[in-house]
Amino acid sequence: MKIIHKLSIGATLFALGLGSAAHAAETLKIGMVLPMSGPFSAYGQQILNGARLYLGQNGNKLGDRPVELLVKDDTGVAPEISKRAAQEFLVQDKVAILAGFGLTPSAFAVAPLSATAKVPMVVMNAATSSITTKSPYIVRTSMTLPQTTAPIATWAASNGIKKVYTVVADFGPGHDAEKQFVKTFTAAGGEIIGQVRTPVANPDFAPFLQKIKDSKPDAVFLFVPAGEQGVAFLKGYKERGLDTAGIRLISTGDLTDEDVIDAMGQAAVGVVTSMHYAEAHDSALNKAYTDSYYKAYPKKRPNFMSMAGYDGMHLIDAVLKKTGGDASGDKFIEAAKGLKLDSPRGAISIDPATRDIVQTIYIRKVERVGGKLQNVEFDHIPDFKDPGKQQ
Repeated sequence: MKIIHKLSIGATLFALGLGSAAHAAETLKIGMVLPMSGPFSAYGQQILNGARLYLGQNGNKLGDRPVELLVKDDTGVAPEISKRAAQEFLVQDKVAILAGFGLTPSAFAVAPLSATAKVPMVVMNAATSSITTKSPYIVRTSMTLPQTTAPIATWAASNGIKKVYTVVADFGPGHDAEKQFVKTFTAAGGEIIGQVRTPVANPDFAPFLQKIKDSKPDAVFLFVPAGEQGVAFLKGYKERGLDTAGIRLISTGDLTDEDVIDAMGQAAVGVVTSMHYAEAHDSALNKAYTDSYYKAYPKKRPNFMSMAGYDGMHLIDAVLKKTGGDASGDKFIEAAKGLKLDSPRGAISIDPATRDIVQTIYIRKVERVGGKLQNVEFDHIPDFKDPGKQQ
């Protein structure tokens, strides 16, 4: 019996070895659903840049498996297109992993497909808190809006800001940001004297700005999708004299994203934001990352979206090394839970209970450094979980 037992163990190990070898030899197909055209195309390009950079640094392999990276354009806020793209990836291309997802409507549309097919889904930007609850196979490497909002609310209440007017985009992340800011700020003794939600596409900020100025808050809290909307808001904020009226502007880091900060010019200097990544983050890993990024993409600046794409591939790599190359849904997610990684943004981990990212959130101020506008960190909250799951 002992001999048979030993043979059984040996056979099992041999089978496992063959399984690992088979996985290693098989090309890993990853299907990325991203906004590559339309008003949010910069999101898709930055996420893809980060993902490709990681692959390039690792011999185009993840967990020792050669990778085929497939990309479909969902054009932005178009959930039916996102869903169709994911269906094609699963049915026609037989991808092992779905990834990308620049905006919340995209992630919401695809989540049920991930759940039904039991395929891992790595969210690399979409930031509504509840996304990871929509499929047990979702893991996120970006952030949630409550996670990046609560710290700026705490900072505001601790720095002489007593009355705030909130302005947020009228979709999931905006609602999350608004809810979390109000909760954290009022709990710290602050007062919300006005709230407005603006259209996701092409908002006209002019009437809102005048109303805010007339209300005389100490500050405006702003969340709009990273990109041109922030430039337009800041321009109006200056033109209507909110700054000279003593009304401060505070925001999540989407506002002063490196993709658009140069277009803001001097008007951005002094704006205080909270975020999990900045190009100016001072670490050896980030210097190596930014140097590599500029070498690969000399006309772009690395930003939080490129970082989420980079870390998304890093997560897949680390998970597959734990599973012996097995990307099946249950094994992938179990290996991802509690995973800890050293990232250019700082230490990150995956909360085993929520499959959401745990990370440091930094308080930053826009300054001109060496002739270049940068988000300069001056405070931080380490190991910060998404507070939106606790609401």
